[in-house]
Amino acid sequence: MHPDIAIVPMGLGHLRQVIDLGYQVFDTHAKPYTSWSLTSVAEHLDSAGKSCWVAVDSDRVVGFVLASMEFELREDWAYLEWIAVSPDVQGHGIASKLMTACCDLLFRHGAARIVTDVENHNTASATMMRRNGFTEGTTVTLFVRPNPDETIAGDDEQVTLGPGTKRDLIRRGRITGDGRHGRLPR
Repeated sequence: MHPDIAIVPMGLGHLRQVIDLGYQVFDTHAKPYTSWSLTSVAEHLDSAGKSCWVAVDSDRVVGFVLASMEFELREDWAYLEWIAVSPDVQGHGIASKLMTACCDLLFRHGAARIVTDVENHNTASATMMRRNGFTEGTTVTLFVRPNPDETIAGDDEQVTLGPGTKRDLIRRGRITGDGRHGRLPR
């Protein structure tokens, strides 16, 4: 890791840069229920058992991780929802440093397990997760049935849900999230 980059707890002063970096790195159209928004970041900053960290180079946020002690109905499982590193500094161990800080704090908060998800074509994120002690668990396939009475503009059209809908569906146990996410970027 570059010696001038510090891993520090995320504060409100980092919010704008975290939002901007997320929009730069995450493809919010890759999956029907991926949502990246101010709401998704603010929910992490406002949650109990949060573990939100940023990688800062001077005054520039070059990476972040957002996680909390909230995974579906499991009070003892944490959820690492978002992790990103600016493309110009990827490959220098920043994501691993962010993940270490995040996971260490979640385990201190009482997590028995930390869950994350990675979109199945995001091999860079999957490799990084494995390198950092994560193993593959349950795989969920999202099935979509389009309305035959509606005109669809191409086979790759994505279903769009409003901001916060994904998190609400996860909380209600309707979906388990899949790749953000990772959210490495996703």
